[in-house]
Amino acid sequence: MKKTALIYSYNTKKSKKIAEKIKDAFNDDAVETVNAEELTEEQFLSYDQFVMGVSTWFDGELPNYWDEFVPAIEDMDLKGKKFALFGLGDQKGYPENFQDGIGIMAEILEKQGGEVIGFTSAEGYTFEKSRGLRDDKFTGLAIDFENQSSKTDARIATWVKQLKSDLS
Repeated sequence: MKKTALIYSYNTKKSKKIAEKIKDAFNDDAVETVNAEELTEEQFLSYDQFVMGVSTWFDGELPNYWDEFVPAIEDMDLKGKKFALFGLGDQKGYPENFQDGIGIMAEILEKQGGEVIGFTSAEGYTFEKSRGLRDDKFTGLAIDFENQSSKTDARIATWVKQLKSDLS
């Protein structure tokens, strides 16, 4: 597998825990962890494949560290680069914008020519709407730590197996 960046905030407890489980599931030294809060444009562009943690904050917003990096992404040519997104959200507490973060980021990456992979089924979730939803699939792995933590490990294992075949 090509060198792949696993980008997430090292300072967010739940995202970090999920990212570590994803890293373990890959069981591949080609997957390198990168702190989203210290990410540089040069570092970002040095990878061709990405697994990115993009949770939904507040009422459907990107986390601050991604929001601050988006202007740099909007100036990049991402053709030939693959992106798999995972996000944490609360479908009961925020049913009107569950997993908006992965949808927002997918739109930004695709606008710049990036290919978003790793879509997952929305079956088994209950929410009102989501920018992360396309044709009954999420634009990445949807994790609800608060309400469905017992399903997290199986969802990660299934998703990483899917990604291993999608990432070269």
